[in-house]
Amino acid sequence: MLFKQSLKLRTTGCSPNIISNLLRSQSRSRCTSPGQKWDLMAAVCVERHPVITKPKLELEQRVQGLLNEMEFENSMKCDHELREELEAKQSELVKKGLVDMDPDKVATISAQDIEDAGDAELAKFPFASRVTEADKGNVKTSLERKLEKCLVLLVQQKVGEDLFWLPPQGPREEGETLRQSAERILRSTCGENLSAKIYGNAPIGFYKYVYPRAVREKGSRGAKIFYYLAKHVNGNVQDKVKYQWVDRQELEVTLPKPIHRSVSMFLVPE
Repeated sequence: MLFKQSLKLRTTGCSPNIISNLLRSQSRSRCTSPGQKWDLMAAVCVERHPVITKPKLELEQRVQGLLNEMEFENSMKCDHELREELEAKQSELVKKGLVDMDPDKVATISAQDIEDAGDAELAKFPFASRVTEADKGNVKTSLERKLEKCLVLLVQQKVGEDLFWLPPQGPREEGETLRQSAERILRSTCGENLSAKIYGNAPIGFYKYVYPRAVREKGSRGAKIFYYLAKHVNGNVQDKVKYQWVDRQELEVTLPKPIHRSVSMFLVPE
């Protein structure tokens, strides 16, 4: 198993100069020492950003209530409040007989009528639930789950003889930049329906591991994986691919531990 034998982990920021040096060193190694060359790979961590805000904690609700009270006390009265006060004064004067109101000048709709109509409309408005059908059924292939959290795309890929849940990854082809490799791998793995925006031309994370001895004897010492971060725009993965959208807690238990240590260094914690 490639992730359980002779694993060596390095995570660092990658500049274009570092990438160019690695590409040149791989080309030299092919000519001089084939047994010491590394397979260069690109991977893409696609994030679906939160759709709704998280529920407020009790302390946050209390602070928000205090701020609302302060804003209300310091704010100017709106037209509706001024109209309501005027109608109340006029009504009080009429009751005392101090003013005779012309029926033609009495408003057909009072400020209180407008307020009552608004309250009635609000009472009938159906607020959407924070818990979706995908949450109830724990459908991990749906983008409609856990709307208040950030989800990461994982696809099932074969490494050696074993299957792992990993961010879409694949080998770099000759003549490609790593950014071009990342775009091609994401498109070929997930299909044309998934649209994602990759941030920047330089990778955001790096991970490498050494192959088992039996594999090293065939020519490559190990693999160096350069990670890109991308934002989900629209669409989803093609149906023939096994995939899932997972939050940070699910990511920790689903990814192989060495890779999770590397990926978690550039993903923003929740």
